[in-house]
Amino acid sequence: MLLNRTTAFALAFLSLPAALAAQDAVSDDDPYVWLEEIQGERALQQVEKWNAETEAKLTGEPEYAIAQAWARQILDDERQIAMPTAIQGDQVTNLWRDKDNPRGLWRIASLDSYLSGTPEWRVLIDVDALGKQEGESWVWHGANCLAPEYTRCLVSLSPGGTDADVVREFDVTTGAFVEGGFTLPAAKSNVAWFDADTLMVGTEYGAGSMTDSGYPRQIRLWKRGADLAEAPQLIEAEQQAVSAGAFSILDGTTRWRFVNVSPSFWTNRVSLVREDGATVALPLPEDADFQDVLGGRMIAKLNSPLEAGGATFAAGSLVSWPLAEIAAGSDAAPSLVFAPSASQALEEVAASQGNLWIKLLDDVSGKLVALTPGASGWTAEEMALPDSSTLSLAAVSGSSDLALVTVEGMLTPPTLYAATPGAEPRVVDSMPAQFDASKFAVEQRFATSKDGTKVPYYIVRPKGAEGPLPTLMHAYGGFRAAQTPKYLTAEPYRSGPLALFWLEEGHAYVLANIRGGGEYGPRWHEDALREKRQNSFDDLHAVAEDLIANNLAVADGIGISGRSNGGVLVGAAANQRPDLYAAVISGSPLDDMKRYHKLLAGASWMAEYGNPEVPEDWAFMKEWSPYQNLRAVEGYPATFYYSSTLDDRVHPGHARKMAAKHEALGQTLYFHEYREGGHSVGADHAEDAKRAALLLTFLNRELAKID
Repeated sequence: MLLNRTTAFALAFLSLPAALAAQDAVSDDDPYVWLEEIQGERALQQVEKWNAETEAKLTGEPEYAIAQAWARQILDDERQIAMPTAIQGDQVTNLWRDKDNPRGLWRIASLDSYLSGTPEWRVLIDVDALGKQEGESWVWHGANCLAPEYTRCLVSLSPGGTDADVVREFDVTTGAFVEGGFTLPAAKSNVAWFDADTLMVGTEYGAGSMTDSGYPRQIRLWKRGADLAEAPQLIEAEQQAVSAGAFSILDGTTRWRFVNVSPSFWTNRVSLVREDGATVALPLPEDADFQDVLGGRMIAKLNSPLEAGGATFAAGSLVSWPLAEIAAGSDAAPSLVFAPSASQALEEVAASQGNLWIKLLDDVSGKLVALTPGASGWTAEEMALPDSSTLSLAAVSGSSDLALVTVEGMLTPPTLYAATPGAEPRVVDSMPAQFDASKFAVEQRFATSKDGTKVPYYIVRPKGAEGPLPTLMHAYGGFRAAQTPKYLTAEPYRSGPLALFWLEEGHAYVLANIRGGGEYGPRWHEDALREKRQNSFDDLHAVAEDLIANNLAVADGIGISGRSNGGVLVGAAANQRPDLYAAVISGSPLDDMKRYHKLLAGASWMAEYGNPEVPEDWAFMKEWSPYQNLRAVEGYPATFYYSSTLDDRVHPGHARKMAAKHEALGQTLYFHEYREGGHSVGADHAEDAKRAALLLTFLNRELAKID
């Protein structure tokens, strides 16, 4: 029987001032707004105090040092797969991180040597050495290399892991940054190649050049050697829009260029850019998702039904339009590429030389399909990969029909396959087992939510275990992001091997596929949008109650975990059902829904949650906003917040203000804010390993207390 925390918390509540205990759940008064000053002296002093208190509680426990060392060993294991970041003609690139290279080596090898299993790497950029040389804490944020030569790249480096990047032009042939080449200072920039001497650039140009969400409003055509401030403008977004962006795609020998304005997080107005810089609007519905170009046809995924050209296309389908007709100003009719079944959802789409690769979810199990265009339509070929697995398209070649895909499960380490149409996929590399999987059993189950919806979830328990176990449940429930089961050394996301450590101690781990994600396509997401948000909370409660009903857990023995949007989830869930959960892990959380749209990128998410300044929206938001609804209740679950000072996406003030309110209410609080790492929190494996160890020790203290 798990210990009940009600008695201990009740004593703390009795000492609260009456005004605080009776605080209205939706009061506009915010005594902790000073914690929103990210680098404020008073705010950082409070952060350091909470950090010290949390470390004092947890780092002295015997399991902490063991877990930290084990996590670091797993994360730095040199037997990991050298995952491809891109296939570039006859070469492949990779970012390699280990104990000696915590920020990574960006390197390149021939595709043939890579596929043979013995890649011959050449280091292009040593991120750690570059940081030391330049006195910067650089975090790698990728490279955009110009096809088909792939010799010139736009390298993005982030100071401390923020979303803002420095962009520099790099020459792969010489292995050096281009002297006098294209360079942009740190900003939330959007940059794409127009040609070898011209870029399409969205960045901070000065006052009024960024949207209310903090992203570029203008896309300019910047020629080499010209003054960026005087570059001609291709497109400009409204001030209240989310962003403007640009991208280009090489389709055979044709380079197609596009610009886009995102009026909201879920809508886009995409235009084709001609050689002369003129733009032509695409006939895409605003809520459709542009995917790729193949054989002169633009490929897009529909998120609502479309009637066009005398045909009706269902939501969730892939459709295509002829780009040449659009460029010529003709009315172009769409045609069907692929329509998923009711149990399926399209998750990833990428074009190779002559095929379109799609990764499907079928009841949250991955499948890889190659689509080949023909005179009578598209033919589909499913690749023979392991069933009941999570698949990820790692890289696709533009000069052949090769796709590199990883396959993994909770008990099965990732394996990288090379797939080509008409052939059996072959293994390129595989991560060795990090633990004895024979000790555990995985099962997919379905809970019934409040409105009757069947909600899938995965549960892992020690094999042969009977009766209820302390259970950690992770979920997300937003932004069409499906939660698929990964190898246990990476579950839950951004918490390193936490789930593995928890299971090794004889407990249980659950991954819940609640509404708001993309597990079943657009409908699964739409069922938790805005005024329907309560459905995602009800789904989480339903999974917990299903565990209890099936004697797999007890109400005082379930912990919940979520990060980012998952912070809304676990905060609302704990407020609504403190009787159901014993511990909460909230990472980089979104919590204050009254002010979220005024903090960093928050305004970009109003299409997901609502606008609190619109009374009709606040009427439903105030019912579940975690910060406004946190109050004195008996038995409130102990809560651990982790975040980053340099998170420039979700403001660290959310976690800070929740912590302050918990503290004032006398509720059990743990808090750890990293000074670097951005929204991802950990800038390197050392921080990731520390977080995993802190969270395990927290769970042992607050969830695994067996009477």
